[in-house]
Amino acid sequence: MAPTSPCRPPRPRLLLLLLLLLLSVAVLGAQARAEPVAGSTVPAQSRPCVDCHAFEFMQRALQDLRKTAYSLDTRTDTLLLQAERRALCACWPSGL
Repeated sequence: MAPTSPCRPPRPRLLLLLLLLLLSVAVLGAQARAEPVAGSTVPAQSRPCVDCHAFEFMQRALQDLRKTAYSLDTRTDTLLLQAERRALCACWPSGL
């Protein structure tokens, strides 16, 4: 028997798989570094900043809360008036 060497040559499938993996990483990396198509992005001067969007969102949320609070306040007043009217009507004799 011939002695086996400790360093075997790499298998062809493994080498092909490694080469394919390196090629796909190179292609994906090149696509990631590619510049976007002209005209697909909005210039920085014409788009509002993130803080402006957050401020507008908070203003709308505050306005909605004010409307809800006013609605609840009005509804509470109406219910209190109805309860007071019932209490007063219950005290008066109905035959008068």
